[in-house]
Amino acid sequence: MAVQITIRRVPKPVRDRLASRAALQGKSMQEYLRAELIRLSAQITPAELMERIRKRKQASPHEIPLHLILSYKDDRR
Repeated sequence: MAVQITIRRVPKPVRDRLASRAALQGKSMQEYLRAELIRLSAQITPAELMERIRKRKQASPHEIPLHLILSYKDDRR
């Protein structure tokens, strides 16, 4: 279900730049901002990435010794 979002007190220069970008893409401001919000929400934040890494490490408690990693890296050169 779609919801409405209202953003108040947007500086006029910011509003004008966004309107210009929307026009250049042949979109209404609403269409442009909706697409930008969808794109922004799809990006992973550094905190989310660290949490994924932490969970993956917990799921696989086996650690590879550093010397094996380095030797494998050297073998690939």
